[in-house]
Amino acid sequence: MLNIGFGSMINPDRIIAALSPESAPVKRIITKAKSENRLIDATFGRKTKTVIITDSDQIILCAFTAERVFGQSNENLIKFMETEDE
Repeated sequence: MLNIGFGSMINPDRIIAALSPESAPVKRIITKAKSENRLIDATFGRKTKTVIITDSDQIILCAFTAERVFGQSNENLIKFMETEDE
């Protein structure tokens, strides 16, 4: 399990993408997911820094950067990407 902050955990095998919430397309994804009850807010009132998209079509808002969630050196993210290709 991957700690996304404040006691919230997610299965890393279910993650499709980790995106910045700043772009207009991501903001539209968040709005649509909220209206369809597919949004999980794990920020606990803090600013959203990462938007995680899962294979179950859930959108998860995280208060930590992707680097902090996946590790400072991005080794976990690289390993995750390599296992997806196999």
